[in-house]
Amino acid sequence: MLHWLIELYGPFFNLHAWETVITSGADWAIIFSLILIECLLSVDNAVVLAAQTQKLPTLRQKEKALIYGLWGSYLMRFLMIGLGTFLIKVWWIKVVGAIYLLYLSLHFFYQRHNQKQKTGGASKLWVAVIQIVFMDAIFSVDSILAALAVSSKPIIVLIGGLIGILVMRGVAQLILKVMRRIPELESMAYYLIAIIAVKLFIAIPQIDIEIPAGWFVAILLAAIGITLLVHYNNEKKKARLKITQH
Repeated sequence: MLHWLIELYGPFFNLHAWETVITSGADWAIIFSLILIECLLSVDNAVVLAAQTQKLPTLRQKEKALIYGLWGSYLMRFLMIGLGTFLIKVWWIKVVGAIYLLYLSLHFFYQRHNQKQKTGGASKLWVAVIQIVFMDAIFSVDSILAALAVSSKPIIVLIGGLIGILVMRGVAQLILKVMRRIPELESMAYYLIAIIAVKLFIAIPQIDIEIPAGWFVAILLAAIGITLLVHYNNEKKKARLKITQH
């Protein structure tokens, strides 16, 4: 058991290997390409992340969830990169993730339909943090396997993955800020989560239908465009209502 752990995680604690990577221009070029791969494969992750933190009642809790989730995701990514050679066999994690995402989407619209009030608190913060780490673990399977195909050096894959996670947290924070200005985006996010659930499920080896990242980005942009039109139309209705009331 100890020998197996040393074989999997020993390279991460080799100072000479770190020095070689950090001082190599060629390795940094690979790292930047891995960051790009991470971002392209994690657009859906950013949408889910923003939607999950949006449920928290205060801005302070949303920021805490992103920070704590970041560190939890770092630890999870470290563990999963070490296990990268085995990840190709755990296709069922995508099924679990797809079912969970579909549950999140249906639960959101069920609550909205029944007009249930959202409650907040410390417990809800930690639930959000656990959900963030769990979903990052599911979404990281594809990006880790893609990264290992680009480079066999685990330190390069680790650096690229960690920087990529940080970039995606920034994207999620940007989405959160926009959501505060345009509340209709929250519903859009949960429609997208249902689409992501289908995307994740059909990617399992038994079905093996992979929706290209570019297609999902196009769907995302189209959904944003439609939501902005709905928001603009709603604002016009509110403005006309104010005029008639006065």
